[in-house]
Amino acid sequence: MQRSAIGIDFGTTNSVVALLRPDGRCETLRHATDEVFRSVLCFWSGADGRPRHDAGPAAIEAYLDDPLGSRLIMSMKSYLAQRSFTETRIFGRAWRLEDLVALFLRELLAPFRAELDGARVVIGRPVRFVGEAAEDPGLGERRLRGAFAAAGMADVEVALEPAGAGHRFAAGLDKAATVLVADFGGGTSDFSVLRFDPGPPRRVSALGHAGVGVAGDAFDYRIIDHVVSPALGKGSSYTVMDQALPVPPGWFTGFARWHQLSLMRAPKTLRDIAEVARSAEHPDRLRRLIQLIEDEAGYALYRAVSEAKAALSRAEGTVLRFAHADFAIEARIERAMFESWIAPELARIASAMDAALADAGLAPEGVDRVFLTGGTSLVPAVRRLFEERFGPHRVVAGGEFVSVAEGLALIAGEAGDAP
Repeated sequence: MQRSAIGIDFGTTNSVVALLRPDGRCETLRHATDEVFRSVLCFWSGADGRPRHDAGPAAIEAYLDDPLGSRLIMSMKSYLAQRSFTETRIFGRAWRLEDLVALFLRELLAPFRAELDGARVVIGRPVRFVGEAAEDPGLGERRLRGAFAAAGMADVEVALEPAGAGHRFAAGLDKAATVLVADFGGGTSDFSVLRFDPGPPRRVSALGHAGVGVAGDAFDYRIIDHVVSPALGKGSSYTVMDQALPVPPGWFTGFARWHQLSLMRAPKTLRDIAEVARSAEHPDRLRRLIQLIEDEAGYALYRAVSEAKAALSRAEGTVLRFAHADFAIEARIERAMFESWIAPELARIASAMDAALADAGLAPEGVDRVFLTGGTSLVPAVRRLFEERFGPHRVVAGGEFVSVAEGLALIAGEAGDAP
């Protein structure tokens, strides 16, 4: 009997598992009623004092029940290629990054053990991990493989995430085509140029790849940076020996990066902010920053910003609303304003797209179809980059959250069919 095939898309924000059954049906495996599983962990102390943990939606619920007594771990994938991150301490225990990811993977895959038994498994990786260093380009993948091995899955194959999305898109092609696949995750934007021949047998040739560590999280950061951080003291000053100095901007970089928020609860950081507040131009703003950090209100802010960003994909303007204790934001954001803020990220995305074409040795005219996937592909300014370069008639989008996992399952199935 032919083996089943599994595709696993471990993402910065969400993770998805897809199954290709022996009869050729491809389906996304669901947790409860949802296809996607939030890539988060939460740790807390139980009533008996022993540490507890949960993952995905249950982790978020546990965190919201007691944000001060818990530790929320987000965006683990963003650290895989960063050599400086080796371990963190959670309730007195040291955790390696690979062990945290493995713990998450065990929770992600626990309901699907029957499907995984004996299946061929392909996992995805970005073309370029966030923060990947030129001197060690394989670190991210080694850590990713190590995490899967620690989760009990040492025998996995690795494929590029945009190649997975391309396989899913190409399943509907009825003639040969050269396709540029753009896969936008939470932390990376990845591009692959692939040549598909529908066969039979179907043949796929990889012509070129490129990637950049910029995607949806960076767009969220721009909203925080322009709308929220100034109300918390960014851009203001404090006084030391009659000399005016700028409030350290690094505090606001950390505050606007969701996966760095928990690091700001360190006592030294909070003491430093409080010390600056004593002689600050706007001390109340910095005190509110301290309260937001101490109260672990970052996740609620994250949701409000994400909702505003999504609204700007549907309308020309929206209102960002957020309130916690005595701090409140109600700010009108126009789409044109937002697009001007993300212009640096759009430029880097365009450069990576050009790099993929150059790697393939193709001009835009040599691409038959362009397939966009991932949540950030819904941002109008992102889609416009491709429509201006290739023409609207060649650009399609779909499967924003599941196409990578389903395509990885198809790759696993094709590997099983190979002689």
